[in-house]
Amino acid sequence: MNNLRAFVSWSGGKDSCLSLYRSMNNYQLSHLLTMIAENGNYSRSHGLTIDVLSAQAEAMGLPILMQKTTWEAYEEEFKKAVRQLSCTTGIFGDIDLQAHRDWVERVSKEVDVRPVLPLWNSKREDLMHEFIDAGFKAIIITVNTHYLGKEWLGRIVDNELIRDLEKHGNVDIAGENGEYHTFVYDGPVFRKPVQFSQGRQIPVDEYYFQEVLLSRS
Repeated sequence: MNNLRAFVSWSGGKDSCLSLYRSMNNYQLSHLLTMIAENGNYSRSHGLTIDVLSAQAEAMGLPILMQKTTWEAYEEEFKKAVRQLSCTTGIFGDIDLQAHRDWVERVSKEVDVRPVLPLWNSKREDLMHEFIDAGFKAIIITVNTHYLGKEWLGRIVDNELIRDLEKHGNVDIAGENGEYHTFVYDGPVFRKPVQFSQGRQIPVDEYYFQEVLLSRS
């Protein structure tokens, strides 16, 4: 299995989680890799705090590398982080945005890593139902207000959500275009659920973020 040592490009949301789930029997999953803001406080993609990301990793029994970066330095810092991990494979959660795949393949080639995209070209409905039926638990933590209002924050990812997104229209039900992002807190890859509560709803430019607070025992 050493030649199949892989890291997972980890956002904390449903797509990276489902990619991990689909890959776990075929690769030796070594690390989660998350790019975080240069101040070290939250993730670049979903706005999760480093405490929450660490709690997810602990609950799954995997180490996590959190690499600080600005948006401008993202690519170079990503490559620097990948080189630290000494993996032959990278697992990515993209569904069908070709520009994202092109970036992943180019950057992976530059660091001698084979990119694997387990969700690529899957049907949105199939992915959503697979995630739910497998027993994963997640909520919406970010919305792009060009598509969805802040009332969607905190919604549980379930069959009712799928129906409501389909009724809403003008939105990718999987959020592939950035309409919304999620936070996964339990499921078959977790040894225990992440205990949390929901804090403030924070506006930033055209987005609203749901604050996720760890519950302390």
